[in-house]
Amino acid sequence: MPSAGRGDATASALIMEHPADHGEVHKSEHSGHDEGRHQGHSVADFRYRFWVCLALSVPVVLLSPQLPFFGAGRIIEMPGADWVLLGISSFLYVYGGRPFLLGLVRELRSRTPGMMTLVAVAITVAYTYSAATVLGLEGMPFFWELATLIDIMLLGHWIEMRSVGEASKALESLAMLMPAAAHRRAADGSLEDVPLEELATDDVVVVRPGEKVPADGSVIDGASAVDESMLTGESLPVSKSPGDVVIGGAVNGEGALEVSVTRTGEESFLAQVIDLVREAQSSKSKTQDLADTAAMWLTLVALVGGASTLAVWMALGETLAFAMERAVTVMVIACPHALGLAIPLVVAVSTAKGAKSGLLVRNRMAFETARLIDAVILDKTGTLTQGRFGVQEVVAFGDRDRDEILSLAASIEELSEHPIARAIADASVERRAVEEFAAIPGKGARGRIAGLNVAVASPGYLTELGVASPVDIATLTDGGRTVVFVLVDDTPIGAIALSDVIRPESARAIRRLTEMGVETIMLTGDNATVAKRVAEELGIERYFAEVLPADKAATVNKIRAEGKVVAMVGDGVNDAPALASADVGIAIGAGTEVAVATADVVLVRSNPDDIPTIIALSRATYGKMIQNLIWATGYNVIAIPLAAGVLAGAGILLSPAVGGVLMSASTVIVAVNARNLTVRQ
Repeated sequence: MPSAGRGDATASALIMEHPADHGEVHKSEHSGHDEGRHQGHSVADFRYRFWVCLALSVPVVLLSPQLPFFGAGRIIEMPGADWVLLGISSFLYVYGGRPFLLGLVRELRSRTPGMMTLVAVAITVAYTYSAATVLGLEGMPFFWELATLIDIMLLGHWIEMRSVGEASKALESLAMLMPAAAHRRAADGSLEDVPLEELATDDVVVVRPGEKVPADGSVIDGASAVDESMLTGESLPVSKSPGDVVIGGAVNGEGALEVSVTRTGEESFLAQVIDLVREAQSSKSKTQDLADTAAMWLTLVALVGGASTLAVWMALGETLAFAMERAVTVMVIACPHALGLAIPLVVAVSTAKGAKSGLLVRNRMAFETARLIDAVILDKTGTLTQGRFGVQEVVAFGDRDRDEILSLAASIEELSEHPIARAIADASVERRAVEEFAAIPGKGARGRIAGLNVAVASPGYLTELGVASPVDIATLTDGGRTVVFVLVDDTPIGAIALSDVIRPESARAIRRLTEMGVETIMLTGDNATVAKRVAEELGIERYFAEVLPADKAATVNKIRAEGKVVAMVGDGVNDAPALASADVGIAIGAGTEVAVATADVVLVRSNPDDIPTIIALSRATYGKMIQNLIWATGYNVIAIPLAAGVLAGAGILLSPAVGGVLMSASTVIVAVNARNLTVRQ
């Protein structure tokens, strides 16, 4: 199974709703806005049309009269030049103008006149008037302006679609993570290479060093470090051993793994990520509604402005050719091209950046609201903490040191499956041989180590033995911690205090949120003692303890009633109502499917430090949207009057082609600005 293989069949299956032509990004990869405007045309189509039209524009320019700097004559004089110009220009109008003419029909049918309407009207007016002059109408044709305008517009759309395609390649790049085939273990124990489509649940596959994991599964044999960075954003390789989960598309390290397949196809983690990215990139934005409205009004202003320009210059006694050229230039330069691209491109870029960092946006509206968040409510267990016990303190009562006490306890507890036992067993790497192991029902476990009777048990076991604790148990259980004693021959030699392990990233997340001016609030079903300890350790000033699952949503609404924009972060089934009630629901990716399905944003890495990153990304995204709207509309304030000819007396006139260049320049500025989206950490 070649680790570098693209796995074309698998990639195609994963993104079959979003074909990409292996390098040419089609309209279906773009936002909903772009999909309507470029429907039926690919990047390759615009590129080919541009080069054909550019080549045909050369004879048009050479045969056209009254070129700038060439006087009234033509560069090349020949009999029937006007008819040759009409023939070539007719082809240019039909072939080069086809995308815009079809766009005009679609926009008029949907009653949303926009950029395609303006371009189609402009080239139609230019072509019709010029053709009429050849057929006998008095005036001067501007075939060369028509040809160069079509060239400029095709070039602008080609550049735009390439820019949008580059920003929207998140889907294709994700799908390309999958390998081409898998090494499946056959019934006789041999290995056979099979396409990924043939893998089924419970199949056993072998992943060799350096290869990609072919499907989601559970490790049943072997140990290795797996690079999941392209899937989860986790920069460091993750150690995997029997019982651990691996994700399809992750890159295996130096060890070989034998994996039992648990999910394939549309059920796989990667397929779900692709669905979320697709959903986010195609979803509507509040700011996009503003841009669409502005584009429609700008289109109407351009059409009215073009007609008014024509009427005014005719009334002032100018020739029809001059007045027509001014009108066409006004319509071209006012095209809301950049305005239509301003928001969708930022959406595509921000969504791709978020996915690359392990932030999956499911609801664009809520994501935009994230910039306004001023309170974040965090569920304690599983969000701020890891939801498992960890050793917090070891107290020695006699001559034995901390490490020896922990080693004795870990050796006993290694044979137990109780959560407290697992925490103690994981806290020490030193093991000793245990004989005569036995559970102490409801209180702990015991066994013989090197001839010593060792027990690890609760305070109740000491009471049962009639043995007094060497220390005040209340001091060890402070903050809601759980305490067990280690006894040798029924004599306590030490005590171990445990509590829910706080995620190492939680403190930094709280600090960053505070620096951003966002209040952090902790929500937990634990008692007030436990809640206070965790809150103090993390620097959280406000918390709600002993909150029943049914009351979590009510607590969220209580904070919202204070006038705050609230985000809720949780991971469990009982968090789902609260996630839905918040202005922005954020689910820890390792949590339940219910929580993830209810949330607006999913943290794939289950890292609380990604919460402030969401807010920062939302703020940066909104800032880019506003910048692009200013770029896309601001230049019209100066450009439209110039196109209409207000400075004609000073010798400043813009041709339709120059108008097209200025309009395209604003589009390129918007595209580059969107691509430069950065998030401050």
